[in-house]
Amino acid sequence: MATLPSTHCCRTYSSSSSASYSSVHRSLQRVAVSPSPKRFVSAKVSLQSQSVSQQNVVSMQDVAPAVKPVENETAFKKLKDGLLSATSGSVEESKDASGFSFEESESTVSITVVGASGDLAKKKIFPALFALYYEGCLPKHFTICGYARSKMTDAELRTMVSKTLTCRIDQRENCGEKMDQFLERCFYHSGQYDSQDHFAQLDKKLKEHEAGRIPNRLFYLSIPPNIFIDAVRCASLSASSGNGWTRVIVEKPFGRDSESSAALTKALKQYLEEDQIFRIDHYLGKELVENLSVLRFSNLIFEPLWSRQYIRNVQLIFSEDFGTEGRGGYFDNYGIIRDIMQNHLLQILALFAMETPVSLDAEDIRNEKVKVLRSMRPLQLENVVTGQYKSHVRGGITYPAYTDDKTVPKDSLTPTFAAAALFIDNARWDGVPFLMKAGKALHNKRAEIRVQFRHVPGNLYNRNIGTDLDRATNELVIRVQPDEAIFLKINNKVPGLGMRLDRSNLNLHYAARYSTEIPDAYERLLLDAIEGERRLFIRSDELNAAWALFTPLLKEIEEKKIIPEYYPYGSRGPVGAHYLAARYKVRWGDVGVDQ
Repeated sequence: MATLPSTHCCRTYSSSSSASYSSVHRSLQRVAVSPSPKRFVSAKVSLQSQSVSQQNVVSMQDVAPAVKPVENETAFKKLKDGLLSATSGSVEESKDASGFSFEESESTVSITVVGASGDLAKKKIFPALFALYYEGCLPKHFTICGYARSKMTDAELRTMVSKTLTCRIDQRENCGEKMDQFLERCFYHSGQYDSQDHFAQLDKKLKEHEAGRIPNRLFYLSIPPNIFIDAVRCASLSASSGNGWTRVIVEKPFGRDSESSAALTKALKQYLEEDQIFRIDHYLGKELVENLSVLRFSNLIFEPLWSRQYIRNVQLIFSEDFGTEGRGGYFDNYGIIRDIMQNHLLQILALFAMETPVSLDAEDIRNEKVKVLRSMRPLQLENVVTGQYKSHVRGGITYPAYTDDKTVPKDSLTPTFAAAALFIDNARWDGVPFLMKAGKALHNKRAEIRVQFRHVPGNLYNRNIGTDLDRATNELVIRVQPDEAIFLKINNKVPGLGMRLDRSNLNLHYAARYSTEIPDAYERLLLDAIEGERRLFIRSDELNAAWALFTPLLKEIEEKKIIPEYYPYGSRGPVGAHYLAARYKVRWGDVGVDQ
């Protein structure tokens, strides 16, 4: 099968643009001092100065027609000579104390993993960074520094990290050599998260490795949310880049409700600009989620069908076949609605339902997502079912209840399962139920989007289909994980002399179609953060709109102490979820015999 031509898997990382930017930045620093407490207002000034420069060029072009035709050539030559002279002068002036110009300098990226001794860093962040290095996606000059309170040497960090590194299945020839090269660039610094002095020491260590190059710095906050602000304050005031960019990746949860989320955003913006904050939702980095807009906007057969006229309902399903093992204390403070629905599933819904953006620019896409979220009805308790798993014996094995976890209160009412019906009140989706379902300790592990189309009006083959019209419904299934696939369920004639119909799949199974290994979501998102691509990160107004949908519901559940429906560990979840779907004449697509 032919494959469309494409660029290399990694986007080109250019240091020249960064160098040019930093030269302008340095020259501005000589003449302007900002009273703002934020360290990076100068970046905004630099961009504004470039904009003003462009406006000046336009002004000269507007004046040009006034020159007499006979003198055009002479006037143009004078203008050209003047511009060249001014440019060469600015280049000379841009040489800094080290004696090199912006045309000759190189940039470097320092990636600091704050909370380097934690599980997320060990299992996801360091392996993702190595995968990017292995694929040649990181810039030429980079340094990785682990920062945490634990006492550790560089060698001990490298030993810890090496245990979680793996190489691509299809490229293992020089795996050991690549690992050694990567680990040589990994260093460690121990310090408190609320100590400016410790971050100043980190800054000194980073400068040693940056070796006079233009420093760009990325901080990944792999720490509990209650210490986000302390870490950001110290990093911003004591360890930010002086003449390059500084970016901070913030992990969820982004608060517990509208108020706490707004307070967190306000506190972050005391030290950072909005475009420096990268709120990460790793589900947006999943291959099939990334492919969602490609599937819709580049295939004519889907875009005309993407509306209430042809789609009967949309289902977003997330299930795990294990409980809270090891995370009971954290999970009990948030629950399944905050942990999965308000971010992962809602973000996928917004991408699925948005209008065609003006371009693939990050702001254009995020603008359309915000419009979807603002068009949605706030969730009502009557459209939500909650559940909590209980102990169950299967095959001689006893599986624990949620409250059997020693870190969970025995009387906890925190939902480990939730199903909800949401609605978008706009012209495209009016009346179409978007059903969400998320749970732990269920019968399988999956994340998928199911699009069920309307029944065929006046179907000629109703007699052959029978009374169960749902079995004859076309359905598009996008399986995000595991075993990634896209398949379309169609009605088809069974070969033979009779007229017997069955339901068949047109199947794109990624493992069978593509020989390359699918990158982990963290790889894509880390690469985007390094390159300043914000398309898959959450903007503050987007976050506000998301919390506005769920906060009233969450408060009502907690104030009324709604008792969740109990379901056995390893089952399909509470029966109430099926009644909720039936209220809107929907059958969950993941419970049929041919799911």
